[in-house]
Amino acid sequence: MTFHFNLREIATASMVLFAVIDILGSIPIIIGLRKKVGHIQSEKASIVAACIMVAFLFLGEEILNLIGIDVNSFAVAGAFIIFFLAIEMILGITIYKDDEPESASIVPIAFPLIAGAGTLTSLLSLRAEYYVENIIVSIIINIIFVYLVLKSSVKLEKILGKGGVNVIRKVFGVILMAIAVKLFAANINELFNQ
Repeated sequence: MTFHFNLREIATASMVLFAVIDILGSIPIIIGLRKKVGHIQSEKASIVAACIMVAFLFLGEEILNLIGIDVNSFAVAGAFIIFFLAIEMILGITIYKDDEPESASIVPIAFPLIAGAGTLTSLLSLRAEYYVENIIVSIIINIIFVYLVLKSSVKLEKILGKGGVNVIRKVFGVILMAIAVKLFAANINELFNQ
């Protein structure tokens, strides 16, 4: 069994997941939850989110095959979702948002805040283009970052301020939009060549 570790793939996949998870943009929600329930289990939330993401990376394709959808079709659909997420981030509008969670247990933070529909769709879209081992490394990198943000969300909000968080969201929104276009272009050809 050979591994195909590639720094460029790891970097790109990490940036896609960072932008889709948008943990910095979720700081206000995390702070709101912390105020409501007092304590957030950062370790538990991070581990559960990582498990959901890795499980979906391996089982997502089997689930798709079961319902008769190929990875390229899913990647094109994923490109649309990533594109709309990017529009939300750049323009500061809300196209779709779940209701704010009631409690700070694993359910609202690990899923859907970290490992939500956008993240899971992105994982399968990335799998259509990149080696699995590079995606797993990028998941680990992102989960470490998520854990650090969850642990120090109050400090981060004070350091960045509302303006700082907005600038980061817009920059990653543009990167995410470019990646969505690339993902769409790469997979749409595969669909027509079948």
